[in-house]
Amino acid sequence: MAAAPVTASGLPAPRRVAVVGAGMVGLSTAWFLQEHGVEVTVLDREGVAAGSSWGNAGWLTPGIATPLPEPAVLKYGLRAVLSPSSPVYVPPSANPDFLRFVAGFTRHSTMKAWKRAMGSLVPVNDLSLESFDLLRDGGVQAPTHETHSFLAAYRTADERRTLLEEIEHIHSAGQSIEFDVLTGEEARAIEPSLSDEIGAAIRLRDQRFINPGAYVHALADSVRDRGGKILSGATVVDLVETGTGVDVFTAEGSRETFDSVVLATGAWLGTLARRFGVRRVVQAGRGYSFSVAVDHVPDGPVYFPAQRVACTPIGDRLRVAGMMEFRKPEAALDQRRIRAITEAARPLLRGADLDNRQDEWVGSRPCTADGLPLIGATRSGRVFAAGGHGMWGITLGPVTGRLLAEQMVTGRRIPQLAPFDPMR
Repeated sequence: MAAAPVTASGLPAPRRVAVVGAGMVGLSTAWFLQEHGVEVTVLDREGVAAGSSWGNAGWLTPGIATPLPEPAVLKYGLRAVLSPSSPVYVPPSANPDFLRFVAGFTRHSTMKAWKRAMGSLVPVNDLSLESFDLLRDGGVQAPTHETHSFLAAYRTADERRTLLEEIEHIHSAGQSIEFDVLTGEEARAIEPSLSDEIGAAIRLRDQRFINPGAYVHALADSVRDRGGKILSGATVVDLVETGTGVDVFTAEGSRETFDSVVLATGAWLGTLARRFGVRRVVQAGRGYSFSVAVDHVPDGPVYFPAQRVACTPIGDRLRVAGMMEFRKPEAALDQRRIRAITEAARPLLRGADLDNRQDEWVGSRPCTADGLPLIGATRSGRVFAAGGHGMWGITLGPVTGRLLAEQMVTGRRIPQLAPFDPMR
């Protein structure tokens, strides 16, 4: 008779797991744990897709899922990043954790550090779209859309050079990405919503996109259909490891014991993970979005890299997203950021009603100083982290859940997760 599997810590494989956080990462982890026969309960202080999973651009773009700290960030200079209209905004702060994050982020914004981090992301990028296909084949009732056109558009060919150089570095790191170099006229022939200001473009191939809010809700429905519980309005305030499990306490007064707990709380990851030895600062990198009517809804995403503005067709409207604002995750939406995105996009889009915006939104991406997520066991063999994906939580959420669930249940070392050790 085969021995029961044990975890890397020598504990019995978990049979009942609490997942804290009902975004893409948490629900993907719950779903893949169910694939291993685990009973799951997902707890969230608000509800499904209430955080950064709802209003983001919804890109499934492993070809350009790169580390956020990059040499281009340093080119902005201090004056630029302190401007509220800058696409990367760092407000002045005396908070020690924030200062530690900014110092670490700056230290990792070198080409040497970027290449090292990119090499760590390539193995999970390569499994990301396949992981979405596993969710589809397992019954998740939401489509992923193939991109007939995914255009990165620029005013000039000189502006375009930055992305072409980055693609060369992506290729040298082992990441596959196919693309075409286009003139502005060629780009407008593919996508009429581009204005005459566009003089150069790159078309990326073999990428996808989703309506993120609808997709995450469909994923939640699948978790429920397979016997999982999803508890909204459940604010986890404490975890206490016992000899046989982990007691989960909520602000609402409940207490329940589980074999293991997964922390997938996005920008709030450090609140509970720090108690279990995770010292990496997880900083909110807030992104903004809104939707507008447009004369011609694009067939796929449109990206303006020089302005850091991302556009995605969502139904019969265009979602316009942008900004990387390093502030507290609970801070109120700042209309200056919405206006900055609007004015950056206005000259580049044709037929977009940018003055009649709907669904204005801000969400907090969980960013780490080295640009790599935190995935795996904490100091406790019963408490696991799953977060810190920066801009790529949607793209990498399913592969994160897939590999972490395998590690938790089988006890095997998963080589793709090694660079993301939360205790690094």
